[in-house]
Amino acid sequence: MRIARADVPKQVEVPGAVARQKLDFGDASGYGAMAGEYFSLGKGTDLAPLLKGLHGDACHAPHWGYMLEGRVIVSYSDGKEEIAAQGDLFYWPPGHSVRVEQDAEIILFSPQAEHGAVVEHIKRKLGV
Repeated sequence: MRIARADVPKQVEVPGAVARQKLDFGDASGYGAMAGEYFSLGKGTDLAPLLKGLHGDACHAPHWGYMLEGRVIVSYSDGKEEIAAQGDLFYWPPGHSVRVEQDAEIILFSPQAEHGAVVEHIKRKLGV
């Protein structure tokens, strides 16, 4: 699920301030500590090969985030794809991978146990 800033419903709009809020934007119940993450991904980056060996060969952590810049294609285990681009808020449920179409700067909030395991798997694949 992704939504452009202009499509996030305005809840308050007064001179000098606008508050936008999208309700029901994913569900964090059942997850413990969350991690705040900042990712810089270059054009052409494809995480799919690095996710091989994980359940479903996909990232099994949900992410909530914001695309500061760039454009990525998110592929889901069910075969669906969507694009997240500069200015979008997004929720990526478990069972996804990412390909980068334009250099991207991304802020993520993820359950640290689940995403930490994915990051460790990627590090092993990269030999770091």
